[in-house]
Amino acid sequence: MPGTAGTGTLGSMAVRFSASLRRALIPFALAQFICSYAGSNMNVMINDISEDLNTTVSGVQVTITVFLLVMAALMIPGGKLTDRYGRKRCLTAGLLIYAVGALLSAAAPGIWVLVLGNSILEGIGTALLIPPVYILTTLLFTDMASRARAFGAISAMGGIGAATGPLIGGFITSFFSWRVAFLFQAAIVILIAVLSRKWVTDPLPADPDMPFDVRGSITSALGLVLVVSGILAADDNLALCAGMVIAGIGVLAWFFISVRARERAGKPVLLSMVLFKNKTANLGMITQNLQWLMLMGTSFVVSAYLQVVRGYNAIETGAIFTATTAGLLLSSLGAERFARRRTQRTLIVAGFAIAVVGIAILVPMVSNIGGAWAFVPGLFVSGFGLGLMLTPSVNVVQSAFGEDLQGEISGLSRSVSNLGSSLGGAIAGTILVAGIAATPGRNYALAMIAVAAAGVIGLAAALALPRGRVAT
Repeated sequence: MPGTAGTGTLGSMAVRFSASLRRALIPFALAQFICSYAGSNMNVMINDISEDLNTTVSGVQVTITVFLLVMAALMIPGGKLTDRYGRKRCLTAGLLIYAVGALLSAAAPGIWVLVLGNSILEGIGTALLIPPVYILTTLLFTDMASRARAFGAISAMGGIGAATGPLIGGFITSFFSWRVAFLFQAAIVILIAVLSRKWVTDPLPADPDMPFDVRGSITSALGLVLVVSGILAADDNLALCAGMVIAGIGVLAWFFISVRARERAGKPVLLSMVLFKNKTANLGMITQNLQWLMLMGTSFVVSAYLQVVRGYNAIETGAIFTATTAGLLLSSLGAERFARRRTQRTLIVAGFAIAVVGIAILVPMVSNIGGAWAFVPGLFVSGFGLGLMLTPSVNVVQSAFGEDLQGEISGLSRSVSNLGSSLGGAIAGTILVAGIAATPGRNYALAMIAVAAAGVIGLAAALALPRGRVAT
């Protein structure tokens, strides 16, 4: 499946896709864009939200991380619900819940209302709306080549949304208010709901009698919540941190054991174990997880450091992050051409190597050499590397399975990516926040080193991918 991306890909699709498919792809791509945008745009609002809601950097970090965690924990159950209630119905419900959460966030009088609106309601809405996007794409784009291009456009829009979040969020926050940034999100999801109602069709009927694995949904979500919450607690209580992480790993282990037993007994399960028996897909999902960890970890750490320590406002911070956006867009726009010349494995390996170099450039920036604009080269290089491998990783995972498992692997793939985003905010953010007042420079460097270490692990996983071009 060839790597595809961004604006260039959408333009090339105008020739290959029917008018109805082109129209359907627009709300799909916009949905992935706004959900990824929502995960990063708050990074440039840290000072504004902290002052307005009388909270701390840690409070904003928790809000961002919990949003990403709710998405990761509920993405797979959300995908299963689409069979029972219908994919278009779940898409619409997710968009409406998201809009309510965004409006509540815009009016939040305190941090806990913001957590309810942004972290919980927007997170639930995203978990309901994203699986239908990928499942409907699988159903509507019936041949592998067109489906690859559709997935490429959607996933690339996700990367662009995450990269442009700081810029757009910074602009809105500086010239209007951080609250208007949430109104912007609400307006976009309402637009998507309108376009989906007009242009999206569900080719399969809902099955109200479809069994649903409630126990598996609860245990998988609980395990992920415990692990990420434990990491967030590291700043306050290391014993509590270790206990929660160990408990979370135990719950997840129990989840896999029980799913295997139920599947052997012929009972309905949340995830088929066959999804974890493919080495290529497993390695691909590891690379997906670590790519998003690097992207969100870098975004939060650099944004928080520039605002809290250097005193930059939202628009200045967002402007500096245009370097990431430029790098990601440049590599995304060339992804289809790169994929014709290089294997997916080569692109993923090169992407990690380049991204790690970019992070390494960012580490010495704590010395304040050249001011905040000295962050630009490192952000550009890391963005270029991440953009180079985002779509190939999706293609590697999706192409590892046949038609019958495309919907299920799509949900798992999205969950793994969102978990990476939440881990990026939790791990790198916690390292930074733990000493942002006393030793900001040291903690910034340690946080960026942690992000680089994740990139090295991702590089090792990419090198373990089988050689050869993925079939189109």
